[in-house]
Amino acid sequence: MYKLVLCLRYLRTRWIALASIISVTLGVATMIVVNSVMAGFTHEMQKRLHGVLGDVVVESRSLNGAPDAATHMRLIRDEVGDQVLGISPTAQVHAMLDYTTVHGQPVQQTVMLIGIEPDTYGRVSDFGQYLQHPENRERLSFDLRDGGYPTSDPQAENPAEAAPRPEMENAGWAWRRIRARVDQQRAKALAASQKQAAGGSADPFAQAEAQAPPEEGAPQGETFDPMKEQHAGLVLGMALGGFRDADGVDRFLLKPGDDVAVTYPMSTTPPEPGHALFTVVDFYESKMSEYDASFVFVPLEKLQEIRGMVDPSTGVANFNSLQIRCKPGANLAEVRDRIAGVLDPRHFMVSTWRDKQGALLAAVQMETAVLNVLLFLIIAVAGFGILAIFYMIVVEKTRDIGVLKSLGASASGIMGVFLGYGLTLGIVGAGAGLVGGLLFVANINQIADLLAVATGQEVFDPAVYYFAAIPTIVQPFTVAWIVAGAVAIAVVASVLPARRAAGLHPVEALRWE
Repeated sequence: MYKLVLCLRYLRTRWIALASIISVTLGVATMIVVNSVMAGFTHEMQKRLHGVLGDVVVESRSLNGAPDAATHMRLIRDEVGDQVLGISPTAQVHAMLDYTTVHGQPVQQTVMLIGIEPDTYGRVSDFGQYLQHPENRERLSFDLRDGGYPTSDPQAENPAEAAPRPEMENAGWAWRRIRARVDQQRAKALAASQKQAAGGSADPFAQAEAQAPPEEGAPQGETFDPMKEQHAGLVLGMALGGFRDADGVDRFLLKPGDDVAVTYPMSTTPPEPGHALFTVVDFYESKMSEYDASFVFVPLEKLQEIRGMVDPSTGVANFNSLQIRCKPGANLAEVRDRIAGVLDPRHFMVSTWRDKQGALLAAVQMETAVLNVLLFLIIAVAGFGILAIFYMIVVEKTRDIGVLKSLGASASGIMGVFLGYGLTLGIVGAGAGLVGGLLFVANINQIADLLAVATGQEVFDPAVYYFAAIPTIVQPFTVAWIVAGAVAIAVVASVLPARRAAGLHPVEALRWE
């Protein structure tokens, strides 16, 4: 009983031990926060990387692709059909996106133009869940919807805190008709000004319009009516067409219903530039800025057609990759190797989604390990502090130790007092660090916002760190070993002072006091 009484008394009266408690608390809290953030980063990164890629990816080594996707998919199904849930062909090429914003400003951006099959691509990736329109999430259509676009962020974890999107109220056909009327009024005003400048001569704008070829997609001999017709549909990465302002409101440079021009390399040797008009039908938001600021999705058949990827003699189209979704529990490495065995390695590369992102995932794992080692040194420093403090307490309490021994306390009893004291310091420090760390993790984004306001600059830049918010995952096992490790260090640090106290002879202790 006296051991517990002395431990609690020392804990209340020895304020110098507070420094050790604070050191343990900070070390535990820091390790919990860092591990939670790194676990969140790793999970979200893997989820979103995997969300765009299939489990296994077959890629053509040629920019112009390989012919006959159907034959290659049949070969794959014959080899690993028991492990495969779906296969979808795609074509992709770097391109230039050109459009005029809702404010009339011209914008040019480089993008990755990806041709997909609407009916099959959603089966091999999580593409559908990143679309904004609820009907497109169920089944993607490259036809423009007549309204129904969300007026707040549909992916927000807390709907009450979702970023508002007031500008999406009139998105879709309603917005397309508004823009068409504005463009017609501008054209008429320009024609009138040119006619007036020419002294009432024939309208050069009207003459040029009459001589111009029909718009792409319009029936031969008919005029394309933007108020009733659309070009081939296009799904745009969110960061390409919008941004979030300082007030947390999503603003848009263009909206579903706007037309954009795309310039791309034709499938010729040498490549020549091609041009086509598309109509934005939806936005894609994976909340990974690298993807949202570069990906543009169009119908696969349309991309094959405009790039000249269709053999005119046979009608067989080329493809750049096959995205494969495997059954749950399938060995992806084994599936990859089996597929590689039936395809010509001179023309195709076969890899899992982890192979394609291996360097990035390995870097994150290594960074987590190094940070854990460095941060654990903080707790080790606290252990040395406990060691020094306990030695000082043993010196100060030499007389008390002598009195206890003269009253019958055993050496193991004296040792138990100091070991119990170290255990108590470890439990209090680790407990406080546990509570503080979990509270910090729970409010980390609010804390980041406060720091941004205080410092005047963004603490967590989504353009650098991929995500719009700091992701966190608290793993109970990780938290448990952090707390247990901190308590163990505190106990181990008290062993040597405890042994010295236990070894003091009562007569010698009382003599020197």
